[in-house]
Amino acid sequence: MDARQNITSDWQDSVNVLLGIALFISPWALNYATEANAALNAHIVGAVITLLALAALFAFRVWEEWISAVLGAWLIVAPWVLSFSGHAVATRTSIAIGIAAIVLSLWSANEHTSGHMSAGG
Repeated sequence: MDARQNITSDWQDSVNVLLGIALFISPWALNYATEANAALNAHIVGAVITLLALAALFAFRVWEEWISAVLGAWLIVAPWVLSFSGHAVATRTSIAIGIAAIVLSLWSANEHTSGHMSAGG
């Protein structure tokens, strides 16, 4: 499969790339860049989700999906662990992208490991 076929057939990873980018820029776009813990978390986790999803598009490995799912779970609890739950926009962004990352990563892992696709893991 070439890169263009991967991007369309592994659409979950393509969406995770976009989610990672959205998370990375969200502190500036949604005006919570001054909330240091939330912004740093968004930058780091957004960058890692983006890189993992890009890697999965070009050389799928199931562990990439599991790490993305764990990062999604982290995003859900991060507002309370990192003490930014009082900032509604940062909290909602973290939770929404976390849920989406979990769903998309597990969906992609399931498709690849259940025989629906022929990529290795």
